Amino acid sequence: MADCTIRIKRNGSAWVSGSFVVEDAEGNAYPLEGDAFLCRCGASQTKPFCDGSHKAAGFESAPLVGD
Repeated sequence: MADCTIRIKRNGSAWVSGSFVVEDAEGNAYPLEGDAFLCRCGASQTKPFCDGSHKAAGFESAPLVGD
């Protein structure tokens, strides 16, 4: 079984669950365990993490394959 699962939420964040590492632009690693919600809309004040700003920004994700 995978150490990490990523679920793309429709019109929202990417939900990451498990044991994983987030690296910033400078290569600094932040190991995480559990759940994290990553911003996909670009409006979050807590990037790379989601703060719910996608709702006010009216973010809409691209259609899923088969939609």
